[in-house]
Amino acid sequence: MKTILIVGLGRFGRHMSRKLIEQGNEVLGVDSDEERVNDALPLLTSAQIGDATNERFIAGLGVGNFDLCVVAIGDNFQSSLETAALLKDYGAKFVLARASREVHAKFLLRNGADKIVYAEKDMAERLAVKYGAENVFDYIELTSEYSIYEITTPRSWVGKSIITKGVRSKHNVSILATKTNGIINPLPKPEHIFESNETLIVMGHNKDVEKLTHLK
Repeated sequence: MKTILIVGLGRFGRHMSRKLIEQGNEVLGVDSDEERVNDALPLLTSAQIGDATNERFIAGLGVGNFDLCVVAIGDNFQSSLETAALLKDYGAKFVLARASREVHAKFLLRNGADKIVYAEKDMAERLAVKYGAENVFDYIELTSEYSIYEITTPRSWVGKSIITKGVRSKHNVSILATKTNGIINPLPKPEHIFESNETLIVMGHNKDVEKLTHLK
């Protein structure tokens, strides 16, 4: 269990709070808008109404006690920047900040943020790969070059084993799991025989996986 502070309870902040609570974490939510705080209360462990750009208010939160501080402010870049700086000044261990533009990210990183998340950009790119690429069911970016994909099993692989097809040596990807009717089979053995109704969850360089999705 982690203790997490989320500053900004708009849609992004609320969605993140809900998932963090589901994972068993303790989440304190902060927003200057009383209505937003009241709406988010069922999704939080606790909440406070206050201005996160106010040094006295930040000092009273004890930010150094949180494992993670999230700046989820999306409608006021100046407030986001000031909040990130104050959190770091008062001992935040790790500050994750939301940004919508590259220039915003640069300023946030210079002023206290440890990591930047592009909520709309990241989701748009994931959906573009998922629905725009051939034979791809899902996609998780690990770095700019490496990702995890759920792909269809190439027809030429059906009835053959992993070791026979030399998946890693010939195609430079690793099969993390197979999936059939929604059931995951993690870390299949080299003797696993590919089936036509299963999908493959693979990890590798984006270019290598892309080549794999075009195999017949």
